[in-house]
Amino acid sequence: MWDERAPLHAAGGFYDLDGFRAGAEALRHFELAEVGDVTGRSLLHLQCHIGTDTLSWARHGAARVVGLDFSEPALDVARGLAADLGFGPERAAFVASDVYDAAAAVPEPSYDIVYTGTGALCWLPDLGRWAETAASLVAPGGFLYLSEFHPLTDVLDDETGSRVVRDYFDRGAQEYDEPGTYGSEETGTVNNRSVEWQHPVGEVVSALAAAGLRIEFLHEHDVSLFRRFESFERRDGYYRFPADRPRIPLMYSLRARRDRPAQRGRSHSY
Repeated sequence: MWDERAPLHAAGGFYDLDGFRAGAEALRHFELAEVGDVTGRSLLHLQCHIGTDTLSWARHGAARVVGLDFSEPALDVARGLAADLGFGPERAAFVASDVYDAAAAVPEPSYDIVYTGTGALCWLPDLGRWAETAASLVAPGGFLYLSEFHPLTDVLDDETGSRVVRDYFDRGAQEYDEPGTYGSEETGTVNNRSVEWQHPVGEVVSALAAAGLRIEFLHEHDVSLFRRFESFERRDGYYRFPADRPRIPLMYSLRARRDRPAQRGRSHSY
């Protein structure tokens, strides 16, 4: 499914690769603020798709970025974008691998920043295994940063987003067989079966904590990147509910750090 959709996303307006090549920002304002200055740092992007977010961090000064995804056609697009922007493989590398096998696939044993999100976790059946893999790639003193769609939105009706119609704690596989894709107006797709899993926020936080990372913050945001509900309005570059209705979290972000090992103090005898 993703192999078929990658070239459609590259040609469609959702990612606007012409605008991206010309300098348009792909990252969200809260991501830039929460991740902070990446100058001189190494960054690994898990489930990077066609690499726009990955390469944005290079644009913002990261010394080296590595993007990992399991779709070779998506990585072909990412490598082409990197070349268009003047980033060679020593500055921006892309690796094909299942995310659970990332530790064996990426070129370095650890990174200052491990970045992921915006529609990534729903494709993973085993969140504990993901957290252990991601945490193992965070260098001492570094952190994992996750920006993701809030799972609360998955339980609401698709029209107004005002009624609870699904189970928030449903852990079963959700299978779909739908043509088309969010990133293109093309609907004549052939490979249409997909499987998703719902992960409540508490499960995400607990999995990362169990993997040895220290949660520094969990923030919720009242904006979305696409028209999740028919009632959404587009304002300030994001999709939101109308201003006259109560807000709910539509996205969330968190940062989880791997602390440096404590140094033993020297003992003295007098």
